[in-house]
Amino acid sequence: MLGDPRTVRVTGDLTAAMYRRPEDVDAEEHPERYRDRPVAEAYCWSNLTSGNGSRALWLLLLPFMVVNLAHWMRPAARGRTRAVRFYGVLVRVLALSLTVLLTAAACEVALDLVAWQCAGVAACSDRRSWLGFLSAEQGGWWSQPGRRLALAAALPTALVTLLWYLSNRTWSAYESQRPFLGTDSRGDARGGPDELPGQDGVPDVTPSGDDTPEPKIPTRGDTPDSVPAARPALGRPGFWYGRRLVARLRAAHTAAGLLTVAVFVQRAAADYDVTHSGPGPVLLGRLLSLALALCALLVLAVVCGRGRSERRLDHRLDRAVITFLPSAAVVLLAVSLVHAAWSRPGWISSGVLVAGADTFRALTAGQGVLVVALAAVALSLHRGAPDARTALYGLGGPAIAMLACALGGVMTGGLAQRVADWLDGPGTPGMGAGSAIGGPPVLLSWQASVLPVLLLALLVPVGVLLVRTARLARLTEPVVAAEYAPEYRGRTPERGRTRQIARVRATARLTDEAAWIIGCLSGATLLLGAAALAGSWATGQVPGLAMDGTGPFLESAAEAAQSTGSWMVGFGFILFVASGRRAYRDASARRTIGILWDVGTYWPRAAHPFAPPCYAERAVPDLASRMSAWTARTGGRLVISGHSQGSVLAASAVWQLPAATRRRIALLTYGSPAERLYGRWFPAYFGPTALRGLRGSVHCWRNLWRATDPIGGPVRIDEGAGRPGVDHGPLKDPLVHGRTAELPLPEPILGHSDYQADPVFARERAALLAELGPVLPRQGGDGAGHPSAEGQGSSGRSSG
Repeated sequence: MLGDPRTVRVTGDLTAAMYRRPEDVDAEEHPERYRDRPVAEAYCWSNLTSGNGSRALWLLLLPFMVVNLAHWMRPAARGRTRAVRFYGVLVRVLALSLTVLLTAAACEVALDLVAWQCAGVAACSDRRSWLGFLSAEQGGWWSQPGRRLALAAALPTALVTLLWYLSNRTWSAYESQRPFLGTDSRGDARGGPDELPGQDGVPDVTPSGDDTPEPKIPTRGDTPDSVPAARPALGRPGFWYGRRLVARLRAAHTAAGLLTVAVFVQRAAADYDVTHSGPGPVLLGRLLSLALALCALLVLAVVCGRGRSERRLDHRLDRAVITFLPSAAVVLLAVSLVHAAWSRPGWISSGVLVAGADTFRALTAGQGVLVVALAAVALSLHRGAPDARTALYGLGGPAIAMLACALGGVMTGGLAQRVADWLDGPGTPGMGAGSAIGGPPVLLSWQASVLPVLLLALLVPVGVLLVRTARLARLTEPVVAAEYAPEYRGRTPERGRTRQIARVRATARLTDEAAWIIGCLSGATLLLGAAALAGSWATGQVPGLAMDGTGPFLESAAEAAQSTGSWMVGFGFILFVASGRRAYRDASARRTIGILWDVGTYWPRAAHPFAPPCYAERAVPDLASRMSAWTARTGGRLVISGHSQGSVLAASAVWQLPAATRRRIALLTYGSPAERLYGRWFPAYFGPTALRGLRGSVHCWRNLWRATDPIGGPVRIDEGAGRPGVDHGPLKDPLVHGRTAELPLPEPILGHSDYQADPVFARERAALLAELGPVLPRQGGDGAGHPSAEGQGSSGRSSG
């Protein structure tokens, strides 16, 4: 960004910092040098998303990150406080079900497949020497089923503990750091919990449905100073400080995971006691079940609560909740383990654990109901304030939530299927004859079987999309040829080059069509998941056995779907593990994963505390604090320039600034997904109202975009007649169509990269600085009335 291999860190640490060229470090002390040129300063935040090898573990948290995105994808709403809050409650409960699902998968592997099934059958345990001390044939102290379950519970308990540790560790690095409080006119730090940048008395835009009156939005004929700047939710003082909420959710999800392990262990012991023990053990088991149920209800109540305030810096902690819930779950788990390990000499394990089958069935049904309810609420919100640009008519959040559940199902089902196949050796679990163990719950086999059907169904919309893209490319060729015709001075432009440019432009449009593919995928997943649940519930057998007697075609189709689906979910799980292992060792692969995290971890962890941490809770206050402190200290003007995700961070930081600081700032964005991705998928936070308010809050704004860019696009703000528009584009890409005397080699098609190499970038930056100049008081500088100047780059090298 700085165009110099020698850079100097001026503020920040090794995780995220501001850098300058060596000759610009003392620019504020020599303003006479910078009368005609800006001081370039770059903010690098790459280590917040890629960092060290431990970030590879974040791949296993992908379903949690996706469901957290669904929380922020709700449609914009006005005066719908209850509906908005109900939407948030549904997403948080859905996120809780994913934690239970992951824990249940670990319980299924360790408790059911290994400790209950394999260790209880000589045909399986004899092939695994490491299971010898657990084998029922050995008759040792650990051979009783309850004691085997108690010992195996260490694995899922360790998994929950690891998730708690990762969340707590990232909390210490992100949410525990209070944002900078800003400065006063003398450059001194301000005090007070509510005096964050942005607390300037301007009422909030209320996409969350609160009752605060909405400010006027700039319209045609308005000047930036004639209306109050609209402040959306992202500009609230407490938006980027989620310490309290994450702590509450972390306690609740940790308790839910531990309770899931306790239920698996306690249910098996209680079922045995009902038929083989006296009234004393039965009463103890029922009391323990009641205690587990009450603790689970308390967890649900904590998850449904709002948890924090965004209108002020909420630095409180609900210590009673975050201490009591995990502690109570640990105590109940310990009691359940002791209860199950109590001597029961006649107890023999057979079949599969009932708790496993019931848990997966209840989770699948519950997730389907929650997604449908979420879709109903989202559709209602969208109809109240419709916007044609909103993805899937407001159903983007429910669609993404459904994909999060599907990802969780593939990961958990793939793990259970592969472990079962490995333990059973040459047999096929669940297929009866030749199988040493019963295998995972029948529902997991049904879910795996519908996966090939799902992929076949997707061939239709994908094929339609490819045909439309090819047709668009052909229609674009004459447009491209006409655009570059002056370069050839009457000669016909090279057709192959024209076709290449047209194909790149048409392919870039796929981003706008992706919503319908996601909608089709989510809808088909919901329907096929319901069919799998119904089939497993009605037959109680895996598809290969359930279709016996229905005819040769259906029998062979069911067996093929079951075997192919089992292989595919297993391959999916292995792919996750292999990707994580490669990313742990290879920094370049880690940066590739960082690209995915750029969008996924921009949003705070408002739904799932075990999702990867929100880097914007560090980056946005960093940028806002730097801009506020620099302008207050120097009285200078500032252009904040952001590329791609950096443009989103720049907008978020500007929203956090005091009104006086925003009037000294110009915004230059390029390759920005602010409207194309964020405005469509997160309309409550980046919709038309918010973007128009952003335009009204800064002195001036230019947005550069290309037709070949698959990510960036226009922000679609109408400035009115006689005023320069925000959008400048589409920029010519490539700059030259063919070979010229000045450029004898073919120029590359840049797409999303190297906007700063385009001459338009330098011209627009200079125009913004010139537009800022006349309206600013001549203060600071060299004593002759000349202000200092700074151009600040906000787009971090997030992934190289």
